[in-house]
Amino acid sequence: MKKFIFLICAFLVATVTTTVAQEPATTVSLTHPTKGTEVVLVISEENEIMESLPENPDVEESVETNLELGSSLSDFIQSMGFVKLFQGDGWKCLIMIAIACLLLYLAIVKKYEPLLLLPIAFGMLLTNIPGAGLYNADLFANGHVHWAEFRNGAGLLDYLYLGVKLGIYPCLIFVGVGAMTDFGPLIANPKSLLLGAAAQLGIFATYLTTIALGFTPQEAASIGIIGGADGPTAIFLTSRLAPHLLGPIAVAAYSYMALVPVIQPPIMRALTTKAERAIVMKQLRTVSQTEKIVFPIVVTIIVALLLPDATSLIGCLMLGNLMKECGVVERLSKTVQNELMNIVTIFLGITVGATATAANFLNIQTLEILCVGIIAFGLGSAGGVLLAKLMNVFSKEKVNPLIGSAGVSAVPMAARVSQVVGQEENPGNFLLMHAMGPNVAGVIGSAVAAGILLSMLG
Repeated sequence: MKKFIFLICAFLVATVTTTVAQEPATTVSLTHPTKGTEVVLVISEENEIMESLPENPDVEESVETNLELGSSLSDFIQSMGFVKLFQGDGWKCLIMIAIACLLLYLAIVKKYEPLLLLPIAFGMLLTNIPGAGLYNADLFANGHVHWAEFRNGAGLLDYLYLGVKLGIYPCLIFVGVGAMTDFGPLIANPKSLLLGAAAQLGIFATYLTTIALGFTPQEAASIGIIGGADGPTAIFLTSRLAPHLLGPIAVAAYSYMALVPVIQPPIMRALTTKAERAIVMKQLRTVSQTEKIVFPIVVTIIVALLLPDATSLIGCLMLGNLMKECGVVERLSKTVQNELMNIVTIFLGITVGATATAANFLNIQTLEILCVGIIAFGLGSAGGVLLAKLMNVFSKEKVNPLIGSAGVSAVPMAARVSQVVGQEENPGNFLLMHAMGPNVAGVIGSAVAAGILLSMLG
C-alpha cells in the first residue's frame, strides 16, 4: 500500500514539473479589490507576481486622443508669430514692425503724405508678420512673375502686387493726376517747360553717382528717379528695372515728397539773392478752352512718337487731363478723380509696402538709397533754380528763380513752397500760378525721364 501511494505521488510530481516546464508562467484571474475590474495575475518561473489589466479599447482611444490634442497644441504654439519673432532672424521682423509703426505715426500725426504713406506703412506691417504668408517675394524673383507657382499658395498681397508688377496701378494713378491738373499756367508760359526739364538734373546726376557706388545701371536708374519727386513714376520704373528695391525706393520717394517744405527752402535761399527772391512777375495771360483741349492731344502724339517707352505714363496723364478739359465726360472725370484714384491708391500703397520685407530693407543698400535719394531730390530742386537764374541773363522779362524749384513733380506742394519763400521777401508777390507751370511740367519731365531710362536699360 505504501509503495502504491509513493508511485502516485511520484507521478503527480512528474506531471506538475512537466507542466511548469511547458508553461513558464501561470495566470490566475481575480477581481481587483479597489478598481472593481478583473485582474490577471501572472506567476513567473521565479515565483514573481505581476499585475496586468485586460485590454480596454476606451482607455486606448482616450490616450491617443490626449496625444493628438497635445501635438495640436504644440503645433499651434509653434505657428504663433510671437514665437517666430524670437527664432532665427525673427528679430529683423520685429525691427520692421517698429519702422512700420513709425511711418504710421508720421502719416497720422505729422500728416506726411498720409494718403500713400499710411497704406504703405500698413502693407509693411502686414508683410513682416512671421507666418502670415501674405506676400511671397520668390513669386517675383529675378524680375519675372512665376505664374506656375501661384497655384501653390500665393498670398493676398501677391495677387494685388500684380497691379504694380504689370504697371497697372501707376498708370491709373496718372489718369487721376491728369484729371486733377491744370496745364493752363504751362500753356500760358511755355518757358516753364524748360524749368521742369532742368529739375530732372537730379535724376541723371544721381544715376551716374550710384553707378560709381557700385549699383547696377538698372538699380542706379531706379534710385535716380527719386530726384523727380514723383511717386507713381518711381514705382513704375523700379518695378520694371529693379523690383527688389521697390520697398526702400517707394518709402524714400514719398517721404521726401512729404518733406518738400523742409528740404527745398534752404536750397532755394542758398542759391538766390534777396533781390532775386523779391522779383515780381507779370500776371499770366488767359488760356482758351480750345488750347487746353488741344494741348494733351498734341503732347501725347509728340512724346509717344519721340519716346514710345514713355507712352503709357504720358498717355494716361493726358487722357485724364483731356477728360477734365473737354467737358463732355464730366461723370468719367469725377470718377477718375475720386473713386478710381482712391481705390488704386489703397492697392498701390499696401502692395508697395509689402515689398519692404526685412530681407530687402534691413541692409546697407537701403541706407545708401535713402542718403542718395535726398541728394537726388536736392539736385532736382537746385537744377530748376539755376536754370531760372541763367534765363534771367538772356531775358528782358525777369523770372523769379524761386519758381524753378517747383520743377520737381511734387504737385502742388513744391509750387506752394515757392509762394511761401517768395512772400517772405516781398509780401505782395504772388508766385503760386507762375510756379504751377514748372510744377506740372515736372510731371511730364519725370515721365519722359523714366521713358528714356526704360528705353536704355529695360
